[in-house]
Amino acid sequence: MFSCTRCGLCCKNIHEIPELADFHTGNGICIHLSDDNLCNIYSTRPNICNVEKMYELYYVNMMSKAEYEKKNLEGCKALQNRQKQKHL
Repeated sequence: MFSCTRCGLCCKNIHEIPELADFHTGNGICIHLSDDNLCNIYSTRPNICNVEKMYELYYVNMMSKAEYEKKNLEGCKALQNRQKQKHL
């Protein structure tokens, strides 16, 4: 299972994801992200926001679940590193 750190950075950078265009008001932050970095629609969130569901729907025949989770973790770390660089 994917281990989310709940930093909220994926939900604060949705402006580059066409499937989520209706979920932000132009600032790139999801309208469903709460002040404590949790999703207000977690149980009904879009598939693209669900790591497990995306694997089952699109990637199960392309790579192992471990490899998919590793790639998602790498994406998380890249967002976190980019955020750290902004604050230097």
